[in-house]
Amino acid sequence: MIMKKVLFVCHGNICRSVMAEYIAKKYRDDLYCESRAVSYEEEGNDIYPPAKRCLDRHGIPYQKHHARRIDQKDYERFDVIYVMDGYNMRLIKRIIDDRDDKIRMLSCKEIEDPWYTDNFEEVYMLTS
Repeated sequence: MIMKKVLFVCHGNICRSVMAEYIAKKYRDDLYCESRAVSYEEEGNDIYPPAKRCLDRHGIPYQKHHARRIDQKDYERFDVIYVMDGYNMRLIKRIIDDRDDKIRMLSCKEIEDPWYTDNFEEVYMLTS
């Protein structure tokens, strides 16, 4: 069986995208998932502690994480790339040539950055 390869992308890759990655890994055994950022700001950093606590509350397992910025090689490796909001969409289009139309919004609703809103439960609900 060939698994669909999905990449989740947010601003720093320490909250939304990594939460979506591990939620998908728990509930979707038909997908291969990873996550990335559109910025270098958090490169190398682990999951933000409040995001870990939210995943813990919901029984979502995770591993040590190292935030990374997306690049064109990632685009080639994945079948679909989901971003969290319109700002991420604008930034990713500057980084990646989306010639195969792989980049999409994850939700019809903007998934706001909990780094600013502190609303990790909403991110959990919108990404699960």
